[in-house]
Amino acid sequence: MIGPAARGPSPAGSSRRFFPRRLWFACALLSLSFAAHGARADRPGQGMDHLENVRRILFLGDSITYDGQYIEDIEAYFTTRFPARPFEFLNLGLPSETVSGLSEPGHAGGKFPRPDLHERLARVLQKTRPDLVIACYGMNDGIYEPFSEDRFRRFQQGILWLHEQVTASGAAIIHVTPPVFDAAAANARKKADGKEPSDLPFAGYNAVLDRYSEWLLGRRAAGWSVVDLHGPMNRWLAEHRAADPSFSYTRDGVHPDAAGHWWIARQILAYLGAKDGAAAGSLAEMLLDQPHGEEILHLIQQKQRMLKDAWLTDTGHKRPGMKQGLPIAEAEARAAALDREIGRLARRHPASLLPAAKAQW
Repeated sequence: MIGPAARGPSPAGSSRRFFPRRLWFACALLSLSFAAHGARADRPGQGMDHLENVRRILFLGDSITYDGQYIEDIEAYFTTRFPARPFEFLNLGLPSETVSGLSEPGHAGGKFPRPDLHERLARVLQKTRPDLVIACYGMNDGIYEPFSEDRFRRFQQGILWLHEQVTASGAAIIHVTPPVFDAAAANARKKADGKEPSDLPFAGYNAVLDRYSEWLLGRRAAGWSVVDLHGPMNRWLAEHRAADPSFSYTRDGVHPDAAGHWWIARQILAYLGAKDGAAAGSLAEMLLDQPHGEEILHLIQQKQRMLKDAWLTDTGHKRPGMKQGLPIAEAEARAAALDREIGRLARRHPASLLPAAKAQW
C-alpha cells in the first residue's frame, strides 16, 4: 500500500502533518497490539495490514454514507482506543448516487436524475488525496426494480472502473457490499404515506442486492479487499425478526437508524481487525469505559457533519438540494480546533492499547 510519504503533502488548508518513520513504528506496534488481543479480520492473517501507512481514509457511497453515522462511530472507536492516532476520516458520500450511472424515470419526482460517481470521482481523488478509500455502492444501482442483466452489467462495470481509478491514483480501496433492503419496512412506510401498491419498491429487491453482493465478494479471488456487510446483515435482521416480528432498524427499508449504523461500523471494524470494537453490541457499550466518550463522540459528529458539506461543495457535484459547505480552508481550521479538544479529552483518560505507540505519535 502506498502511504502519504509517497503521495505528497495534504491539500492546502490542512493543518495536519505526517512523520513516516514514526507512523511506520506506531502502525507496527498497532498491528502487534491487535494480534496480542486476538483481533482478526474476516480472512486469516489480515489483521491491521489494511491500515499500514494509512493516514487519510476517504468514504464514498450514497445517502447512507452521507448520513455518516457509521463513519463517526468508526472514528470514535479509533479516537478512544488510540488517542494519538494519525488517522483522518473524510466523508464524501452523496445521496442518491450510483456507480452504474443509472437512474429510474421520474427519480425524485422528476426533479433530477440520480447523480453518477463517474462525474466527480477524478476531482474527489485529486483534491482529497486519500491513502485508503472505503466504498459502498449497490443499494441504488439496481434502481429498486427486479433483477436485470443490463443493470447488473452496468453495476459491475462501474465497480471495476472505480477500483481501477482509485488504485491508479496510488490509494488502496476496500469495497463494502450494500446494506439490506428491508421490504417490510419500506412497504409499511410507503403505505403510511398513502402510496399506491404500484409506487412501492420491488418487494424482492433484496434478492437483487444478494446477487450484486455475491459478485463483489467473488472479486476477492482477484485480490480485492471486500467487507461482507450484506450477508451478515441479512442474518442479523432475520434473527431479530424471528424473536420480534416488529423489529426494524430502518423507517423506510433503506436508511438505517443509529443502531443500524453502529452495526455497519462493527462489520468494517471487524474487517480491519478491531475485535473489541466489533464485539460491542451498541455504540454506548463501546464507549462505556471512556470517561469522556460521549463528549468525544459529540465533537466528532460536529466535525464530520461540517467537513462533509465543505468537501462536497469544494469537490463539486450535480445533485440539487445539498447544503452549501464552508470554504475548505475555514472548515479545516475549525476541524483542527475540534481535533485539539478531542485529543485533550481522549488523552486525559487514555484507553489506548498502545502506551508506547501513544508516546511516538
